[in-house]
Amino acid sequence: MAGERSILYIGNRLTKHGFNPTTIDLLSEKLGRRYSIQTTSSARNSLGRLLDMLTSVYRLRKQVDLVLIDTYSTLAFYYAFLSGALCKLLGLKYVPILHGGDLPARLVSSSKMCRMLFGRSYVNVSPSLFLKDIFEGQGYKVRHIPNFIEIDNYPFRMRSRTRPKLLFVRSFHKQYNPVLAVRILKATLESFQDSTLCMVGPDKDGSLHAVTSTAKELRLSDRLRITGGLSKKEWTALSVDYDFFINTTNYDNMPVSVIEAMALGMVVISTNVGGLPRIIKHGVNGILVEPDNQAQFASWIKRIVNNPALAESLSWGARRTAEQFDWSRIEPVWTELIDSARE
Repeated sequence: MAGERSILYIGNRLTKHGFNPTTIDLLSEKLGRRYSIQTTSSARNSLGRLLDMLTSVYRLRKQVDLVLIDTYSTLAFYYAFLSGALCKLLGLKYVPILHGGDLPARLVSSSKMCRMLFGRSYVNVSPSLFLKDIFEGQGYKVRHIPNFIEIDNYPFRMRSRTRPKLLFVRSFHKQYNPVLAVRILKATLESFQDSTLCMVGPDKDGSLHAVTSTAKELRLSDRLRITGGLSKKEWTALSVDYDFFINTTNYDNMPVSVIEAMALGMVVISTNVGGLPRIIKHGVNGILVEPDNQAQFASWIKRIVNNPALAESLSWGARRTAEQFDWSRIEPVWTELIDSARE
């Protein structure tokens, strides 16, 4: 029963990149059905968030027997480091959950802090096999638990007759290379004059201006739709009007948006960086191309539009892959880890 177990989850709405309902809040909610979950505040002020994390650890030290800590490579890395250090001082077991495609760089730039944070944890959890391999190569103990979705929330629509309608769902941030999406649209228009692009996501570092400037320069403004941030329900409803999901990132681990697009039956074309080849099997459930290469993206879009059998095969393959990440399959792995930590 929920009241029989007590866990502190640090990171709920607290990363530098903001509210992430899939990897943070949804996990907290799911685990809360089985365990008693305490979470820290959603204050926007950085110092306020840090103080709330540390005071929560201290205040609840006699009530919790495990602390889960979302760990990114940005400002949240320092939150995690200080929270983990306090857990160790108080004799609490803690589990960093590794997020962020640039965490490998943190292993180099903050190696001593990493040894203290990740080396003293009960175990480190990585949603990405790619990231798991890197951390284990540095001698850290890592458990792979993938990010998850609830498959029933994603109505499948087979894309057998694909249109050159492109969808981008990531933050406007240089690591996701959103300007490349605009250049892909330009290259696709050379083959299909009805090509359009919709870009969904919040502006994180000013990249939205670069996107709109590029679209204006290339005279594509009338072919480009920018929605800003949308809820999961909103963007999945919008996806009915689009057939290709383009993921232009420069580095990544295991983006949930790619799994969601697969669940919807979209044809996923992505760069082949980081952990993406662990999710996308080229020609089976999606297409992998070299980073920053709009010509390859456009070439594959043209090929798939002109090959309904290939489009149908990729669509079905994508859905079957997404089903592997349903919460019903991931829950037992989390349960086993938490129960073993409490013994």
